[in-house]
Amino acid sequence: MLPRVLVVDDDPLILKVVATVLDMRDAYDVTTVTSASDALAAVDDERPALVVTDVMMPGMDGFELTRELRRRPAMGGLPIVLLTARDSPADRAEAEDAGGDAYLTKPFSPLELLDVIERLLEKS
Repeated sequence: MLPRVLVVDDDPLILKVVATVLDMRDAYDVTTVTSASDALAAVDDERPALVVTDVMMPGMDGFELTRELRRRPAMGGLPIVLLTARDSPADRAEAEDAGGDAYLTKPFSPLELLDVIERLLEKS
């Protein structure tokens, strides 16, 4: 069974790009959702091996989503990659404080994203 990767972004184009990048390896079962609330439901239903989330989303942002996932005992070790256009030192610090495992900025390198995901899945 392939590891399930949940991708969360309110931009359908980014969802498609990330899903396409992950499908290139033919090594992941990819699920996409457009909001943090949908992500929380998907995590409960599908138990992904890793989450890739945008930061800037309406309602609950990616930092809040990461904190919420870290509060759930069953999700404490779930690898979380924040993929965002925000690139300030304060944003990176907030991602770390929230419990993110990796922080990549848009535009992103598809190879770097794949490398980060592979590394995190190997560790978990």
